[in-house]
Amino acid sequence: MSKATIDKLDTLSRTRLSKHFFIRDFLYSETAVAQGLANIPDDEELAIQAGKQLCEQVLEPIQAAWGRIHIRSAYRNCVVNQAGNELGANCATNEKNYAAHIWDRRDKDGFMGAMACIVIPAYVDYYQQSGDWTSLAWWIHHHIPGYQKMTFYRNLCAFNIRWHENPAKPKEIKTQIADPRSNSQKAILLNNNANDFYASMPPEQRYQACLPLLAK
Repeated sequence: MSKATIDKLDTLSRTRLSKHFFIRDFLYSETAVAQGLANIPDDEELAIQAGKQLCEQVLEPIQAAWGRIHIRSAYRNCVVNQAGNELGANCATNEKNYAAHIWDRRDKDGFMGAMACIVIPAYVDYYQQSGDWTSLAWWIHHHIPGYQKMTFYRNLCAFNIRWHENPAKPKEIKTQIADPRSNSQKAILLNNNANDFYASMPPEQRYQACLPLLAK
């Protein structure tokens, strides 16, 4: 990595996105490190705009309720994301990641967006004992209106969460883990509609199991 690139990255990383988050928190990529790639936005202004919305509308409210959150991965430029896709590192194609992990590219409809993969440490012990990820998913759905999509993974109850500029874009909650309550292995929310198991369930009943964790 050249000195000019290092200087550019150092300047960019100091940019504050919200009260508790700086863009530095979102730039680390294991794929970039392993491949010797610089994970720097091509369009810094767009990446900062989208990142600010993700932080202010989604991540800050979650952290305010649950305590510190851990960022597993977030921003990827096109080169880094393509490398991850080719390596089979659970990265979708660049086109599918525009306005998602690739913050500095608008999607095919011209909207910006941003995504991060996070872990909530306050939830991990409960999840490892119970396997229940849906209580957290539904709590976020009913309390964090700024999110557009979540996808849950097995390890540590990590999940991708996305902010999207288009308020009419349908909300989704997808999973790579079977739901221990409904046995669904794909999604519990699609096109703003809960699946049959949850459709008639009162909102608080969907997430009540995690309320004692919030009280702590």
